[in-house]
Formats: sequence, C-alpha cells, structure tokens
Amino acid sequence: MLRNKFTDFSFECGTDEAGRGCLAGPVTAAAVILPPDFKLELLNDSKQLSEKIREKLKPLIEAHAVSFSVTHLDHKVVDEINVLNASIRAMQESILKLNPLPNYIIVDGNRFKPVNDIPFSTIIKGDSKYLSIAAASVLAKTYRDEYMDTIHEEFPMYNWKKNKGYPTLEHREAIRKYGVSKYHRVSFRLLPEQLKLDFD
Repeated sequence: MLRNKFTDFSFECGTDEAGRGCLAGPVTAAAVILPPDFKLELLNDSKQLSEKIREKLKPLIEAHAVSFSVTHLDHKVVDEINVLNASIRAMQESILKLNPLPNYIIVDGNRFKPVNDIPFSTIIKGDSKYLSIAAASVLAKTYRDEYMDTIHEEFPMYNWKKNKGYPTLEHREAIRKYGVSKYHRVSFRLLPEQLKLDFD
C-alpha cells in the first residue's frame, strides 16, 4: 500500500516525469500536493496502470489535490540540454507553479537539483511507494499522452496516438519510411543504424 507522506511537513509535494525514453515529443512533468487524509483506490505507479484507469484517476487527483501543476518541455529543449536535464527542469518548473509552494519535495528517481532551497529527497521507485509521486506520475503520463494524441493529427503516419513517441518497431519503421518530423528529438538515435556511414 502506498504511503501518504514521507515527512511531517504540511505541504509536501511529489513530482515525477514521463517521456524520457521517447524519440519524439516533449518530456512532461507534474507536481502534486495531496491532503494528509488522501486516499484513492487503484492509484499506483502510472506504468502499472492501464490507460483507462489513468484517465479515470486523473480528474479525481485534480479534484482532491491541494495543488497540482504540469509542465511540457518540448523536443528542442530536450535536444539542447539533454533529456535528464530537461526532466529535472520540467519537474522544477511544475513545483514552482504550485500554490502554496511546498515546504518539502519528494522526487521519483535518484537525480534532482534544488528548487528555491526547498529541502528534497530522491526516492528510487517512489511512484510505487508514495501517493503524491504516484499522482504526479499519472498526471505527467496522461497530459503527455494527450499532447501526443494532438500532434498525431498533424503526423498520423508515425501513429503517436498508439506509441506515444516511444521507440516501437512501428515508430522506427515510419521514421525509416517518412524521415523525421519537426517533433522528433534529433539528439536521439532514431534508427539503430543511423550512425553507420556507407562509403561504397
């Protein structure tokens, strides 16, 4: 069972991101402050949940949260500062949009950088341990999926509505056939053999 709090601070926020491993689209982060008595059946790490359950949980999280926010950082930022730094920046920006600002931050994973001197802890697999991180993971994933569904309409040949920009065989075959779109991360290895040069 997921725990409600990591500390005794009144406004502890959880934060997580989605889309780090994608070949296209933004990295998306969310930050969530939950009330101390928060309970929500089925809430877990978003990767363990079906799309249908995530969509069901999203409005419930938003309705009961003390505060929540979501930030997209697009593929150009990912290419410019790398995906890890973009993930951290997206989480930082989400935290700074919360009202009230948190007085403690718990972060999924093991890498983070300070925000306004607010104390924080990084927690490996935090999205399967703490409700606020799990809630942030659900919001980050659902908002990013919505973003990918929208840009799918512009470039349906990549089927982002289904693969959400992840490096599936279908996505890579579409890149091979149609080339890259304006939403692809050019700093990523988009095709397995793209670094080989043919001198024949």
